[in-house]
Amino acid sequence: MDLHAKYPALSYLRARAKRRLPRFVWEYLDSGTGAEHARHANEAAFAAIPLPPSILHGEFEPDLSLPLLGRDMPLPFGIGPVGMSGLIWPDAERHLARTAARHGLPYTLSTVAAQTPETIGPLAGGDAWFQLYPPRDPEIRADMLRRAKAAGFKTLVLTVDVPVASRRERQVRSGLTQPPRLTPRLLAQVVMRPAWAAGMAQMGMPRMRMIDDYAGAAHKGQPSHAHAGYLLRTSPDWDYLRWLRDAWDGPFVVKGVMEASFVPRLEAAGVDALWISNHGGRQFDGVRPTIEVLPEIRAATALPLVMDSGAQGGLDILRALSLGASFVMMARPWHYALAALGPKGLDHFVDILRLDLASNMGQMGLKRLRDIAPSRG
Repeated sequence: MDLHAKYPALSYLRARAKRRLPRFVWEYLDSGTGAEHARHANEAAFAAIPLPPSILHGEFEPDLSLPLLGRDMPLPFGIGPVGMSGLIWPDAERHLARTAARHGLPYTLSTVAAQTPETIGPLAGGDAWFQLYPPRDPEIRADMLRRAKAAGFKTLVLTVDVPVASRRERQVRSGLTQPPRLTPRLLAQVVMRPAWAAGMAQMGMPRMRMIDDYAGAAHKGQPSHAHAGYLLRTSPDWDYLRWLRDAWDGPFVVKGVMEASFVPRLEAAGVDALWISNHGGRQFDGVRPTIEVLPEIRAATALPLVMDSGAQGGLDILRALSLGASFVMMARPWHYALAALGPKGLDHFVDILRLDLASNMGQMGLKRLRDIAPSRG
């Protein structure tokens, strides 16, 4: 079957994913927080950005590579972190890591993933990033860094936009608990989704394996929708940031930067790149779209700028690069693709993005991505 004939864009993969996932899993993946203004504004803000077409530029084969953190990336996009990916599709983290390795993409593993760094690092092809939700306990903190480094993770990503737990009302209303438990209500949804159910029957219900190593009895007396990750971690401050910079031997990225005013202190702290993100609208419904703040942050720094939240395809990636992004991460879209078609959906999504980039670069007369804007890598 020609997948491009049936699923030519992310929207088709998303629609199929919704039909294949139990409702509580779909709500976990797709939902934002509050009234979801931020989640939808991210996408709308991308769509509002025009790009200039070109004429009479002749034939050419576009170069899709870009430099980032000392490496020449073959494609301008990577796989961003999603906590508990293994709930969205059985064994998701391993499928994502293998896909990243096949295509030379960075894969970012969450602290609250369903697999450990030791499992994923060897699969990720040499460019594994570890997203740290900051542990309060310094001994746990040091041990997590040690494990990530030993497993082959090269880049550390500190997430700073989760000072407190978000509400994610759709997720709470769906009945999902942490750790996931198949209550009669949820089991009724599972039996309607045989592919997901068969995979979970083989793999077992996912859990936050790295967090479980440290959590102990942290769940005792907590609400059913709270997970142990929130009980272990803290809201970091500038001293915490400096401690991590000193402790990590490798590229250090801060994720969740949405205001240019913070840039000078981040630069002074020795950060290697900034990750512009509003968590896909999952944390704070009052935040601006990421693509809207991107030019302001680019004007304030020469550091590489990674960004996420809102990009739906190759054209959106070009929009981000044209405004100063160095690289674009995507998170939800990869999981739509995986849930829609299983592991082959991930390779298909890479093809969609590659073809979309090449087509739109042809319209723009853009021979090399690195010529689109003075972004730094």
